Amino acid sequence: MEYGRGDWASFDEPKEKIMSEFLYLYRLSPDSLREMDSPQKMQVRLEKWTIWFQDLEAKNHIKNPGHPLAISGAVVKDKRGTVTDGPYAESKDIIGGYSLIEARDLAQATQLASGCPILEHGGFVEVRPIRQM
Repeated sequence: MEYGRGDWASFDEPKEKIMSEFLYLYRLSPDSLREMDSPQKMQVRLEKWTIWFQDLEAKNHIKNPGHPLAISGAVVKDKRGTVTDGPYAESKDIIGGYSLIEARDLAQATQLASGCPILEHGGFVEVRPIRQM
């Protein structure tokens, strides 16, 4: 707990640390999917992800571990219901999954993301603050 400083009205009252929520979007290039061809490589990747998530969870940063996403999907483009099937040829990367993380601020959220195993294979983590409504 932190205590307010300089404000006599709140001097004796504990001030809670406020954690913010962030969405991690795990993005891959379409080429990186070809690298996961052998069961051994997939097992090594899974072990690294497990260790990384366990570390985040042990430090109370995991709000929701999320899920991996299928490559296929659809996009609704307008109110008439125009739908385009995926995967998307115009797409430069694929969203492979997501997680909901708790961190003090964007700086801490990005620092935590720097340990993500996806970075070892040309992927990246998009870190997006969640707005509180």
